Amino acid sequence: MYDMKPYLSEIEKVIQEGPYQDNWESLSEYRVPDWYEKKKFGIFIHWGVFSVPAFGSEWYPRNMYIQGEKEYQHHIETYGPHKDFGYKDFVPLFKAEKFDPEAWAQLFEKAGAEYVVPVAEHHDGFQMYKSKISAWNAWEKGPKRDVLGELGEVFARKGLTLGASSHRIEHWFFLGHGREFDSDIKEPLERGDLYWPSMPEADHNDIFSKPFPTEEFLSDWLVRTCELIDAYRPKILYFDWWIHHASARPYIKKLAAYYYNKAMQWGEQVVINYKHDAYLFGTAVPDVERGQFADMKQYSWQTDTAIALNSWGYTENNIYRPVNEILCDLVDIVSKNGRLLLNVGPKADGTISEEETRVLMEIGEWLAVNGEAIYGSKTWRIYGEGPTQIVEGQFSDGIKKNFTSQDFRFTTRGGKLYVTALKCSETAKYCVRSLGIRDASRVANFSGIIKKVEVLGEEQAPVWVREEEGLQITTPVKSDKPVVFRVTVE
Repeated sequence: MYDMKPYLSEIEKVIQEGPYQDNWESLSEYRVPDWYEKKKFGIFIHWGVFSVPAFGSEWYPRNMYIQGEKEYQHHIETYGPHKDFGYKDFVPLFKAEKFDPEAWAQLFEKAGAEYVVPVAEHHDGFQMYKSKISAWNAWEKGPKRDVLGELGEVFARKGLTLGASSHRIEHWFFLGHGREFDSDIKEPLERGDLYWPSMPEADHNDIFSKPFPTEEFLSDWLVRTCELIDAYRPKILYFDWWIHHASARPYIKKLAAYYYNKAMQWGEQVVINYKHDAYLFGTAVPDVERGQFADMKQYSWQTDTAIALNSWGYTENNIYRPVNEILCDLVDIVSKNGRLLLNVGPKADGTISEEETRVLMEIGEWLAVNGEAIYGSKTWRIYGEGPTQIVEGQFSDGIKKNFTSQDFRFTTRGGKLYVTALKCSETAKYCVRSLGIRDASRVANFSGIIKKVEVLGEEQAPVWVREEEGLQITTPVKSDKPVVFRVTVE
């Protein structure tokens, strides 16, 4: 069993000697890096042992042990009784025989991504990197490759910023249902085992739910995460939701102080993504899972969502979102000071499905033409206009928004104003009401001088006139994706 004490002592030393201490007052001195403010589009990767059964979702490891769930029945019918074939028995089948980091990087580059966040350890407890903490990692078992390390090397050559995602803390309860019947999850279990600790599952929304994670488990979480930081130096560290549990508060503060101090030693600036007010506002960057904000925010934030609606990992029955919906979300999010982290779920052999490849390629083609309205952009005085209302909050990405050609989003960059119509007009006419000629003597209406209007990707200039009703634009462009106007203002 790995001796945590030396590493825990080193963590305390780094915190004591660094400018950041493990308290909110100190961590509130954190500032979001300029490089992160400029990045608007990233790729999330959910890949692991759960990709082998490819059934239900990436929560297969949990659900296969819950009697009555579809995964439970599927498992028995496909693999036999749990006592004879449990989740651990998928590990040798996770061979990743076609995993090609270079091919992944090329695809993400073509998609127009700026940063990539592979899941380093999901709720199942299998580490996708070389680790001293547990033998249940991809270097020693399964594919026997340092997946995160290989990706990091290739991404560095491609200019893609490396992040890493840790979902380890949910492992406290994730496999606990396996104790409720005759399965392969049983004592003795000890730290370092794949199934340890497999505790009872409680209400996920109750931050005081019991049983409380133990000091041993939370120290293990801290050491695992710090090992990830030290070995791979990710510039973005993404945490899933359950770090908001009350028991984790002292540990997530230590983690942030350690990470920020180590980054300063490296001469780098880094970012932590979090959910549910796990971190005090202003000490890290908030994330909205499968949703977005209805209004523009003064602070940096992120949406993480997936190409597939039903699962983050690959399954044989994934339901994929249309490209134009994802692009509309990207434009809407960026106009509100956010950025989009879009997930792909590779197959167990290491290939990315044809459906997800097609989506990424089409996003890249659109960004190749219209990226100047996205990359490095800043917010305008308002985020947009139009009749379609955004449903704010998490898990709303499945709600159809049905944008119209009257729905516009605004961004600025390099002295230009970008106006994106979220749907192409069937009449070839657009009216941007926020740019109309209006009295600005009392109300802060736009009163700048418009000198020029262009359509990105089109040589033919549109016909435009500015009236009281709005900026009237006529262009014959046809597209099933958002249309971007570049407006030059004097």
